[in-house]
Amino acid sequence: MKANTHPDYQQTTIKCACGAVWETGSTKKDIKVEICSKCHPFFTGRQKLVDTGGRVDRFKKRFGIE
Repeated sequence: MKANTHPDYQQTTIKCACGAVWETGSTKKDIKVEICSKCHPFFTGRQKLVDTGGRVDRFKKRFGIE
C-alpha cells in the first residue's frame, strides 16, 4: 500500500446556523452548515418554508393562497 495517499483524519467542530454545535471526525477542520437535524422541518415536525429568492411569495400570489 502506498504511503501518504490518504488525507489527515482529525477531530472537527460542526456549527449550524440555528446554533447547534457538535464534534465529529472529518478531513476538514471546521464545518458550517445552514440546516441540521435539530432545525430541519422533516425532523422537527414543524412546517417551515425556506424562501429562496421570493419563490414562496410568488407561488402564493399566483395561486391566491394565504
